[in-house]
This record gives sequence, structure tokens and C-alpha cells, in this order.
Amino acid sequence: MRKGIIAIAITSTLMACSQNSSVDETANSDSASQSKAKVSAELYLMHEEAIQAQRFTAKRQRAQMIPAHVEEMSENYAEYPANPVQLTIDNPVSTFSIDVDTSSYSNVRRMLNQGVMPPAKAVRTEELVNYFNYDYPAPDQADQPFNVSTELSVAPWNKDRHLLRIGLKGLDMDDATTLPPANLVFLVDVSGSMHSPNKLPLVKRSLRMLASQMRAQDTIALVVYAGAAGTVLEPTSGKEKHTIYQAIDSLEAGGSTNGEAGIKLAYQLAEQSRQPKGINRIILCSDGDLNVGTSNVSDLKELVERKRKSGTQLTTLSFGTGNYNDELMEQIADAGNGQAAYIDTLMEAKKVLVDELGGTLHTIAKDVKIQVEFNPATVKEYRLIGYENRILAREDFNNDKVDAGEIGAGHTVTALYELTLVGAENPSVDPLRYGNDTENPGSKSNELSFIKLRYKLPDEETSRLLTFPVNKSQFVALDKTSDDFKHAAAVASFAEVLKGGTHLRSFGYDEIISLAKSSKAATGRPLRSQFIELVELAKLTAASGA
Repeated sequence: MRKGIIAIAITSTLMACSQNSSVDETANSDSASQSKAKVSAELYLMHEEAIQAQRFTAKRQRAQMIPAHVEEMSENYAEYPANPVQLTIDNPVSTFSIDVDTSSYSNVRRMLNQGVMPPAKAVRTEELVNYFNYDYPAPDQADQPFNVSTELSVAPWNKDRHLLRIGLKGLDMDDATTLPPANLVFLVDVSGSMHSPNKLPLVKRSLRMLASQMRAQDTIALVVYAGAAGTVLEPTSGKEKHTIYQAIDSLEAGGSTNGEAGIKLAYQLAEQSRQPKGINRIILCSDGDLNVGTSNVSDLKELVERKRKSGTQLTTLSFGTGNYNDELMEQIADAGNGQAAYIDTLMEAKKVLVDELGGTLHTIAKDVKIQVEFNPATVKEYRLIGYENRILAREDFNNDKVDAGEIGAGHTVTALYELTLVGAENPSVDPLRYGNDTENPGSKSNELSFIKLRYKLPDEETSRLLTFPVNKSQFVALDKTSDDFKHAAAVASFAEVLKGGTHLRSFGYDEIISLAKSSKAATGRPLRSQFIELVELAKLTAASGA
């Protein structure tokens, strides 16, 4: 019953979209803009209808006493231990790779909209925080791909802790017309597991959206895989939209899943139409359920790591429920120097493939690493919030052979550290009875930390270095912090609650909602308003014992 209701809701949504959002290839730029606005409004309404259908399904589920978590338990998630509190005197340096993936947030949203509390291992804090755009200052130099800013205040969940926010803002590109020529290969899973309405039918509508943004100088190819792989569309100019749409619409699901063969063929096609100074990217659409050929995560990662040396990047768009392999889709996107997104609705497809097209397709900096050295004279303890699967060894920071994350055009990246300052009450770790636990102030007694970033420009293999200190004088009261600081702290604490809330004391759903609402931007930005609704939904779902 549950799947049937969702199928009807989504199928109706797709039919409505097909009737009302077709692209007029001959329209002038003004009418095209009007069409985009109309499509956006229609998509929003369809999104709301789909959400209501999911909530209705969840209510029927509980009424019929059907265990809501049964389907979720067959999904695959990697598990990483939470970052511990570190004593600065013992381990003053923290090193990690940046991450612009967002799949965890939309996947968590999907579960909550179905009346299911997400398992802790499905929640990656940094992906929830980085799902949102922030108004960080943009780069003011043409040769610098991103700008870095910091903010410091009290941690909302603990008056004895401070919260340090590090924000990166990538060089923006206003619209698709400013992007370099793009060579895209759509790699689509058409195996039997993709038959559900929230899988292949949603894939097709999503790819049509992306194709509608392409220009004459862009090329699109289409590869499918099930038991074997095949080419549905050879590299075709973006102006040939009718041909591209026909190829997409012809896709049907059936058979087993040989992802390895599809990946190899997609890289071959990408090489045929390679853009030496442009965008070369494979976009993999799948539920990640591979059962033929190489299906081991580490083996597929190794394959993608070898292929990325050709200069072609790989982005993953995940779809569906039940057999969803989150671990595979997230890790091969990482190995392919791409982004991992989860598409739960047409509105999410629009966000990733239309609104954030530049960030999704165009990399402006690669192998971006952050290293923070904390001053033991001022910081007693610290904890990196999230990024558990992006931790690097200290020596990896200066090693240009070590892979790290990429930043796309217009992307914002946020990292948060919880700090215990020297002299603060109730530290997490007791002092040693026999060890030397004293701090040496030296000559930098006003500094809390020293931040270093390394990155490479897309066509370079030698990294560049940025450095700057964080001083105690930057501290401001929580009510004086930016809207971005409040929102990032609210989202991070929400993720922490979903994972068990070990470090949050009594800070719970009500406090998170209050913190999120204290941001003036909460009512002016739909995604931030929807976040508050999601927290309210999680509160009710948790209280119902789902």
C-alpha cells in the first residue's frame, strides 16, 4: 500500500510536469525567462504535493502498524566514529579535506517526510550544513578562486564552549552562459531496480532539466547500463534538444546491474568529445545497487580514481529508496572529483541542476585542504564537527599527491569547531595528575588558532597556500553573530541530535527551532524556512516512536 500511494503521487507529478514544463526551443530569451519562472512555480507546487503524499503515507503506515523502518534497513550506509574532543597540548593540529556533497540532507529529508527517523550513520553533519548557501564575502581577486572568512561566538548548546566558523565562498558565475563549453555524459542505470516512479522516471525528468540549460557549444552523450552497457546517444550538440529529449524519454528499466561496464563506456565517450579548456564530466544516475561485474566499493573507487587522471570528473545523482547504496554513490563521487547529491523530488533536481548549475558542473579549485593549528595558550580543547570521512593525516596537508575535495563555481563551504578555552569551566577532559598539562603562552597569547588552506587551480598540479590567524578579539555575543552563523549552528546541532546528541547537553529540537528562527533570513529564504519545518517534523516523528 505504501509504495502504491507514493507511486501514484509521483506518477501524477511527472505527468503534470511533462504537460506544463516543456522547453520551447525557439523562444527568445525573455520568454525563456518567463518559462523558467513558470516552471519553478509549478515545480514548487508539485514538490509540496509530493511531500503531503509522503506524510499521508506515513500516517496510514502507523495506523496499519506497518514497521516504517523495514525498507530503510536494506539501504547501505558507511559508518564512521564521531570526531573526539582533542586536547590541544597533545594534538594541536587538525587536518581535513573540504566537502561540497549534499546527499545526506535530502536523503534525511526524504526519510522524515516518510515518517521515518534516519539512522545515525545516514547523517553526515557537514553535508547538512553545506546543503545551504551562505552570504560569505566573495573573492576580490581574479586569480583567487575563493575567499575565506571566520566568525567566533559562544556555542549555542553550551555556555562553557566557543564555536568557530570557517567559511569558504567560491567565485560565482551568474548563469549557464558564462560557463566554459561542457562535454557531458549521462550515465544512467536502467536495471530492474530502477523501475520505481521515484527512480528512472524521476531521472528522466531531471536530465531533461539539465539538458534544457545546454548551449550549442556543449555536447551531451547518453550511456545506459543494466546487465551490459550501451550507447543510446552519441555526443550531440546542446542545441539539438529534440534529439536529446527523445533519447532520454526512450529509457526503460529492466535486467541486472553492471555498473563497471557503464563507467568504462562513459569515460570512453567523454574522451571522444573532450573539451581541453572546458568542462568534462560524467553524471551517474542510479540507486547504487550493483550486482553484476565489479560491485565492491573499494574496487569501483580504484577504477574511478584511475579514470579521473584523464581529466574527466564524475558526479553522482542518487535516486530511490529501499535498496539505495549511499556508501557507494558518495565514495565514487569523491574518487571521481565530483559531487554527490540525492534527488528526492523534482524541486531538488532543479536546485542541483538548474539553480546551482555552475557549482555542479564547473570546478574552480581542486584538492582543497584545511589545516588548523590551535594555540595551547588559549585553547584547551577542540572538536571538529562533522567531516569524519574527510580526515587527513597531518603530513597529508603538504603532500600534493594526496587527493582532497573540489569547490565548484559559487559553492560555499562551512566548517565548525567547538572550542574549550583555557580557564573555561567544565572541560571535557580532566587534567593529568602526573603529566605536564601546562600551556606555554609564548608570543601569540591573543591568537586562538592559525588556519592554513591548500588548493590547486583546475589545470595545475602544484598547490597554493593561504594562511591567516584567528584572534580572541574576533569574539562576538551570539545575538550579534551573522544570520549565516546562527543558521549553520542550528543545522549542525540538528544533525548532532539525529546522531544522538552526545555533546549537546539538553539542547534539543525546541532550542534548534528557536535558534534557526532567530536568523532574519529564516523567513526570506524558502530552503531555510523548510529547514525549520523539517526540525518540527523530526520532533513529532521522534515523539511518535517511529
